[in-house]
Amino acid sequence: MDIQWYPGHMTKTRRMIEAELKKMDAVCEILDARLPMSSRNPDVEALTAGKPRLIVLNRVDLADPAATRRWRDHFQGKGAAVLETNAKTGQGTARFPAAVRTLLADKLAAYAQKGQVGRVVRVMILGIPNVGKSTFINQVARRKTAKAEDRPGVTRGKQWIPVDAGLELLDTPGMLWPKFEDETVGMRLAFTGAVRDEILDVEELGCHLIASLAEQYPQALQERYKIEISPEEDGYALLQKAGRKRGFVVRGGEVDTERMARILLDEFRGGRLGRFTLELPPEEVG
Repeated sequence: MDIQWYPGHMTKTRRMIEAELKKMDAVCEILDARLPMSSRNPDVEALTAGKPRLIVLNRVDLADPAATRRWRDHFQGKGAAVLETNAKTGQGTARFPAAVRTLLADKLAAYAQKGQVGRVVRVMILGIPNVGKSTFINQVARRKTAKAEDRPGVTRGKQWIPVDAGLELLDTPGMLWPKFEDETVGMRLAFTGAVRDEILDVEELGCHLIASLAEQYPQALQERYKIEISPEEDGYALLQKAGRKRGFVVRGGEVDTERMARILLDEFRGGRLGRFTLELPPEEVG
């Protein structure tokens, strides 16, 4: 499955980020806790080099807690501050202002020495589409300031958002990258809805997702869909098996695998299947 999605406004977003960065004290990157590496735009590392960084692992309520701890340790080991959140409920978001000020303690002390007490701290918020960036900002600001929808590509322009008297956020549109070098990255993003379903083959996506879950979390699939999982079965066979159990049989005894794929994706995205993390930090793979 070749997944490419790079609307023209994303080129404009990159230029805007480059232009605004020099005004920023820090960068906050929102990641999906289920796939922290795949939900990072690889360009951001180079774009924001040298800026203090806060990593927000969002949607921790949908991720495997043990894996989230590993990712937190991984990013802290690289010098970033880490915040774990569920932006939908507000879990963890109240700690954001304090986390920023702790991250910038040396810089704030230097400002104070120069007599610049109360100087406003500016933080750029970055994240690919549909990682919950706007919902996170609304929770931190404690009011609805950023437009949030459960579909990718909604935020289109930059927005300045005050959090308190000394902290401002710059919201930026979600930015994907021109080409997924690793097709697994594109696939995992598609599982979570970061790439629009309209451009994908949903049945094929469902086959890949059920195969991935069967490998990593077989117990959850067996319990949810009441199926036995055999190592030799591919994703399509598992999709058929689950669809048959659900009664998605059409005329001629065929299983409506597309319908089953949509159900699987909906249940995965909504957390009804369980709490899954689809990748581990690079040094832990293998």
